[in-house]
Amino acid sequence: MDRLLAMKVFLRVSDEGGFAAAARAMDLSPAAVTRLVADLERHLGVRLLNRNTRRVALTQAGAAYLERVRPLLRDLDEAEALASAHTRELSGELRIAASPALATHVLAPLLAGFRQQHPRVSVELEATAGPQVHLEGFDLTLFGAEPGFDADVIARPIMETDEVLVASPGYLARRGTPRHPDELPAHEFLATRRPGQRSSALRLWPPGQPEAAVATEVSPALTSHHLDTVLRAALADAGITAVPLDLVAPYLSTGQLVRVLSPWVAGRLTLYVAMPSRRFLPERTRRFLDYLVDETRRQTALALAACEACRPEGTRDATPSPEDPA
Repeated sequence: MDRLLAMKVFLRVSDEGGFAAAARAMDLSPAAVTRLVADLERHLGVRLLNRNTRRVALTQAGAAYLERVRPLLRDLDEAEALASAHTRELSGELRIAASPALATHVLAPLLAGFRQQHPRVSVELEATAGPQVHLEGFDLTLFGAEPGFDADVIARPIMETDEVLVASPGYLARRGTPRHPDELPAHEFLATRRPGQRSSALRLWPPGQPEAAVATEVSPALTSHHLDTVLRAALADAGITAVPLDLVAPYLSTGQLVRVLSPWVAGRLTLYVAMPSRRFLPERTRRFLDYLVDETRRQTALALAACEACRPEGTRDATPSPEDPA
């Protein structure tokens, strides 16, 4: 038995949730995958996986073994990468987790440029929604968090952005443009539901002055945890919504969306990238992380520079400042 290969196969079966999926991912036959896991179990004298017709699940012994095997295989990959980094082209698979919105608007546009530099590195991108920061089984995890974020993860901030109110010209032509936060309850509001959020109150404040926030109760016409769904509804004239400025800047530049109640902001978000460990990062992961940081900041700066409506103190006269409400 090739014990190292068997360990890698066991890890992939666990991550993929099945023998067939692991076989496809590793370009092995299903029979070979099944045999290698069985050989490993026979060598250890313990069952690692419970099988049925639908799925596989770790046994208690399997979970404990996987917890020790995963960092060992990661360290081995790192050692191989360090040894060969100067003699051969980067290769291998990079596994990334992100919310659907970040996967669509931040990561997907960067992949072509990265692969032009490193064509032998493949990327598996899992778009997953939910409150957890997924680390196990991923090289990098991209997520957004509000100020004061504190969790037991190793995370590097990439950039900060304001949340701003936007609507389509069609909606504003039909329903009018609010001039003060007090007018928002009379409008159709499209809400993005965050984990643990219960209140329907919307807090707005002048840029850099969260202590001057005002709260407005809104009755959402649409609520979704999926930011892209809310954004598409706004583009289709469904109402007003709060979105990260960096994400919506291209739509503001083209006029598909219009900023509402500028310069009020509805929140402040930081984009983070988390990793299982700072100590052992494969070279392909390190290169992608550097590329992600540089390109995200560069493209964001270009988008904001081209967007007149993105400026906190723009030249538009239609909306008064918070200090001079209508």
